[in-house]
Amino acid sequence: MSNPEKNPAELVCDGRVAEPAGAAVVLPYRNVPLGGPRAMPVRRSLPQRERSLIGAWCFVDHYGPDDVSETGGMKVPGHPHTGLQTVSWLFTGEIEHRDTTGAHAMVRPGQLNIMTAGSGIAHSEYSTGETTILHGAQLWVALPDAHRFVSPSFQHYEPPAIDVDGAQVLVFLGSLFGETSPVSMYSYLVGAEINLYPYQRLDIDLNPAFEHGLLCDTGTLTSEGAVAKPGEIIFHPHGTNRVTIEASPSEPTRLLLLGGAPLGEQIVMWWNFIGRNHEEVVRFREEWQRERETGGGVQYGTFPDAWPDTLPAPELPNVRLRTRG
Repeated sequence: MSNPEKNPAELVCDGRVAEPAGAAVVLPYRNVPLGGPRAMPVRRSLPQRERSLIGAWCFVDHYGPDDVSETGGMKVPGHPHTGLQTVSWLFTGEIEHRDTTGAHAMVRPGQLNIMTAGSGIAHSEYSTGETTILHGAQLWVALPDAHRFVSPSFQHYEPPAIDVDGAQVLVFLGSLFGETSPVSMYSYLVGAEINLYPYQRLDIDLNPAFEHGLLCDTGTLTSEGAVAKPGEIIFHPHGTNRVTIEASPSEPTRLLLLGGAPLGEQIVMWWNFIGRNHEEVVRFREEWQRERETGGGVQYGTFPDAWPDTLPAPELPNVRLRTRG
């Protein structure tokens, strides 16, 4: 998914390892319109002023349940990415993905699609005609410096649903509850969908070397005294080795558990690019604008014939913004 903001801020994200604070913290979201004739809203909880990264997770958009007959659904033409991986996860609906590696795939509920941008890629995402309700999360992972110029690629994985004390869990990245995803990544991460019935409590053993975020999708999520509603994240700092989560008393609660080892690097995020300094991001943008005129073929790959158009890059800010960590 593209960052749809017309004037995206340039964020210098300091990935240093902070001292464990112990207490859980709720990270709020802000609403961002995403395309469509009437703009489908998404709830963005990462990055934000209080926290730029959770491990290498650097971007969290949560959307839906969205009636596509009212908003037009997801309509994101071809757009570029560098230095990151996109992680697509759906709860309801279907999205058609095309990219300049030649990959053409559907994103469906319970199935993981990972696109590695590396040195540069372009892709498009459209909700399909069979979709009436669209509901899911779009996540980005920052690639560490040693791997950020890898060749672009695309992976698909359908994790099994496992029962954990009555909760349904799908582990799509890393290891949790004795289940390990076979998907290889460029940093140490964990990602899982957890479904709780009303009033259910579940103990989760965490890797204390990881930072963790619990993204509430439905219901109300409680963890170690912190309470989140849909679109909000409960953040647990590294050093936390066990948490108890509790579902809403009135309805099932679903969440995504996202965690990873602190990145320990400084990254620059602007629009759909991740680089290491301002000048690098400027070059990424200029090359994208050139390739929009030629149909790609250099940094971002050859554009699919099915693309009627591509997204222009926004104008860069006139000044550098202050460092955020």
